[in-house]
Amino acid sequence: MDTRDQGSDISRPEIMLPDNTMVPPPPEVLVPGETIVPAMPDQTERKKSLTPLQESLRRLRRDKRAMISLGIIILYILIAIFGPFIYQHVGGTYHSPLGGPMSPTVYHSFTHQELTRLDEGPSGQYWLGTDSLGRDLMARLMQGMLISFTVALLVEIVDVVLGVLVGVLAGYYGGWIDQFLARFTDLMFAFPGLLFVILLTGIFGPQADSALSGIPLIGANGNARLILVSLALAITVWPLMARYVRGQTLQLKQQQFIEAARTAGTSDFRIILRHIVPNLFSIVILASTLNISNTIIGEAGISLLGLGVQPPGSSLGLMISDASNILDTHPWEALLPSLVLAIVVLAFSFLGDGLRDAFDPRSKD
Repeated sequence: MDTRDQGSDISRPEIMLPDNTMVPPPPEVLVPGETIVPAMPDQTERKKSLTPLQESLRRLRRDKRAMISLGIIILYILIAIFGPFIYQHVGGTYHSPLGGPMSPTVYHSFTHQELTRLDEGPSGQYWLGTDSLGRDLMARLMQGMLISFTVALLVEIVDVVLGVLVGVLAGYYGGWIDQFLARFTDLMFAFPGLLFVILLTGIFGPQADSALSGIPLIGANGNARLILVSLALAITVWPLMARYVRGQTLQLKQQQFIEAARTAGTSDFRIILRHIVPNLFSIVILASTLNISNTIIGEAGISLLGLGVQPPGSSLGLMISDASNILDTHPWEALLPSLVLAIVVLAFSFLGDGLRDAFDPRSKD
């Protein structure tokens, strides 16, 4: 074998050996005045960082009808709470033919009767006019709004407390509590709720007036029956809240995080308090908002029948009832409280629809 041929083969220029040396990349050259802008995070990552509550609130803010309704509700609540105090400090001294000089704290009160100025139209002194007894319609309207919101608040407190308590216990433990809730709910659904309220206030209304007549802010203003009306309305609505909570609890207790907490030795009380109840927030808020409109209508209907707020107190239903006899001559006195009642009820209804769409987007389908 000729070794010269092998050496010549290796030294041929067309045969290239692999280059195992690593060449480093050229360094980045930073132009003077140029800044390095960090990469923006992906929008999908930012969306994933939002909690379910934040997603629901964002959907709610996009609902213009719900946000307008929320603004109207807040405005009415502020007027009902702070309006009387401001209104009673607006105006000068009025020289009444019957009562002599009086300040606006007197003639702008919802109980004051100026018998020489009956059924007047809007004026600088009485912004919305007076009724058939010479009482300021503006003052009585604000008091009526305050009564409606107060009754709705009292009813919803009882509704949420009893509904969540009984519904969670019935859904988590079952047994006789579940059977009691089912039978009581069937009983209340079979018996008309408004008829039950009328029956209760009609029987025990006079006793409530006499028993609570000594309380300054309740009995003296004809609002003694408000507690009775609120209790009667709450009894008729809390079983429905409990049924909603029970159904949601039955779904939650089957979830993996509940099973994990139970396996870790967490007590039932802590599971209910830390895992079940916080996840009931959306359904409780939604059911309460939708129920407020029915509560306000129920209170107005009871007062319209003469079984709720008594004179000299004021309520939207009582104002409509007082003006029902003069509809042909002074329709404004009945139209005004009816219009306010309709706006409040529609605002709560639209807000409830917006909350339902926000917390449960599948409800639109």
